[in-house]
Amino acid sequence: MSGPADLGVRTPPPPDEGRPPGRRPDLRPDVDPVASPPPPADDGPAARAVVVATAAARGVRRLLRQVRRRWRQSLQLRVVTATMLLGLVVISVLGGVLHQQIASGLESDRVASAENEALALTGQAQTYWDNSTSTSVDELNQAANDIMTKILSAPGQTPSRYVVMTRSQRNESEIVLVELTSGALNLSAVSDELQRAVAASPTRQQVQMSEVTVGGESLPAVIVGSVVDVPNAGPYDLYFIYPMGQEVATMDLIGNSFVLAGIILTLLVGAVAWVVTRQVVDPVRRAAEVAQRLSAGKLNQRMPTRGEDDLALLATSFNGMADSLQSQIRQLEGLSAVQQRFVSDVSHELRTPLTTIRMAVDLIHEAREGFDPTVARSAELLAGELDRFEALLSDLLEISRFDAGAAALDVEPVDITGTVLRVVEAARPLAQRRGSLVSVHAPRETAEAEVDERRVERILRNLVVNAIEHGEGRPIDIHVGVGADAVAVVVEDHGVGLRPGEAANVFTRFWRADPARARTTGGTGLGLSISLEDARLHNGWLQAWGKRGVGSRFRLTLPQRDGETLHGSPLPLSPTEDR
Repeated sequence: MSGPADLGVRTPPPPDEGRPPGRRPDLRPDVDPVASPPPPADDGPAARAVVVATAAARGVRRLLRQVRRRWRQSLQLRVVTATMLLGLVVISVLGGVLHQQIASGLESDRVASAENEALALTGQAQTYWDNSTSTSVDELNQAANDIMTKILSAPGQTPSRYVVMTRSQRNESEIVLVELTSGALNLSAVSDELQRAVAASPTRQQVQMSEVTVGGESLPAVIVGSVVDVPNAGPYDLYFIYPMGQEVATMDLIGNSFVLAGIILTLLVGAVAWVVTRQVVDPVRRAAEVAQRLSAGKLNQRMPTRGEDDLALLATSFNGMADSLQSQIRQLEGLSAVQQRFVSDVSHELRTPLTTIRMAVDLIHEAREGFDPTVARSAELLAGELDRFEALLSDLLEISRFDAGAAALDVEPVDITGTVLRVVEAARPLAQRRGSLVSVHAPRETAEAEVDERRVERILRNLVVNAIEHGEGRPIDIHVGVGADAVAVVVEDHGVGLRPGEAANVFTRFWRADPARARTTGGTGLGLSISLEDARLHNGWLQAWGKRGVGSRFRLTLPQRDGETLHGSPLPLSPTEDR
C-alpha cells in the first residue's frame, strides 16, 4: 500500500489455504466421519425403566412449566393462593392457642378433682386405721389390704385411678407392712422427687404431673401423695395415680376437629377470595382485552359500564381515554395522509422542472471553461448542488413510498459478504480522499440470506459512507457474522462517536449530531432513515452504538429465511457486549 490514503480490503483466506492436504477443517483426527453409529442397546427391563423414568421426568417438568406460566399469568390465582395461605396461618395460630387453652383447662380441672378425691380417700383411710384394733403384723397387713380393696381402689376393668401404699422414708417402726398396689402401676411410677417431698412435709398433699405407661400406652398422669398414720406401724405413704387417658382422647378429638375445621375454613376463605377477586379481576381483564383490540387498530372498542362504583368509574375513564385517542389518532392519520400526499405530489411535480434545469445546468457546466473564473466556479457549485437536490428528491420519493406502505421486496438468496465487498469497492474513492483504511472481516462459511439485494446494498452503502464521513480519517472495520438463523454486518468507525442518547436519534429524518457540521459528502439526511425502513421490511434490525471519542458501531441483522423472526444477532452491538 502506498499510504494512509489507500483503501485496503482484508478478507480471510479461503478454507483450504495454509492447511495440509487431505485434512478437513471441521473434523478432529480421532473422529471417523463415515463411522456407523453404535448398535442400539439391548431393550431389557433396565432400558425400559430408564425410558419410563425419562418420560415421567419430562412430564413433571412440563407440568411445572405449565404451573409456573399459570402462576405468572393469573393475578386471581396469586391473590386467592396468598389469601388461603394467610388464612391458614391465622387459623393455625388461633387453633393452636385455643387447643393450648383447652388442654390447660382440662389439666387444671383434672388436678383439682384429683386433689379433692385423694384428700377424701386419705381421710377415709385414716378413719379406718384409727378405728382398727389390729396389732400384729398379719392383722395390720389384712387391714391394709381391706382398706386398699374397699376404700382406695377404683372399680372397673379400666380404673380411673391407681393407688400405691408404701412405708414412709422416715418410718422407724419395727413393724413393716407389705407394699400394696391397686393395679398395674407400682412405686416405680412415682418419682423420687415426689417421694422426698412427701417425706419432707407429711401433713400436706404433694401433687406432680408425670408420664406413666398403662397397657403399653404412655399417658400423662396426676400423682397425688399423702401420708396416713398406721397404728403400731408408723406413717405410710399413699400415692394416688390418675392417668389422663380420657383427657388425652378428648384433646385428640378436639385437635382432629380443629384440623378438619381449619381445612374447611381455609377452603371457604379461598372460595370467598375467588368470588371477591373475580369481581375486580374481570373488569381489569375486559380492560386489557379492549386495550389489546385498540392497539390492534380497532379504535371503536369500548368497555361496558355498569353502576356507579370505582370499577364503573374506571370503565368510564378508560372509554373517555379511548375516545380521545381515537380522535387524536384520526386527526394524526389525516395530517399524515396530507403530509404524505404533499411530499409525494411535490416530489413528482418537481421532476419536470428539475429535468429542464438539469439540461440547462449540464450545458452551462460543459461550457464553463470559456467563462470568467468566478462564473465557472458558480457553474460547478450549481451542478454539485443540483446533484444533491436530485438525491434529496429521490430519497423523498422513497420515503413517501414507505409512508404509503407501497414498498415491496424482491427476495432472492444473496451472499452478504459479496455485497459488502462491492459496497467497499464502490466507496474506495471516498475512503482515499478521507484517508480511511477499510477492512472487511468475513467468516469462512457463506453468509447467505434471502433478501432484496438492492435494498441491502443501499443499507450497507449508507452505513459505510456514514462511517467514512465521521471516521476522522481513522480505520474502518466491517465485520460479517453468521448465526443459526441470522446474518449480521457491523460497520465500526473510530471517529467522533456518539453522545449518550444519540444512538436512538441517528435514524431520525434530517437529524444531525452536530447541526453546524457540513455535509462534505453531499448527504441528504435521509439515508439512515431509509436504511432503517429497508431493514424493517426484511424483519431485520438496524441498531447503533457509540461513545464520544471512541467511535460508532452500526449493526444490521437479517433473518436467513424470508419472513422469519429474529431472536438474536451473531455479532455484538458494542465492543463489550456478549452475542
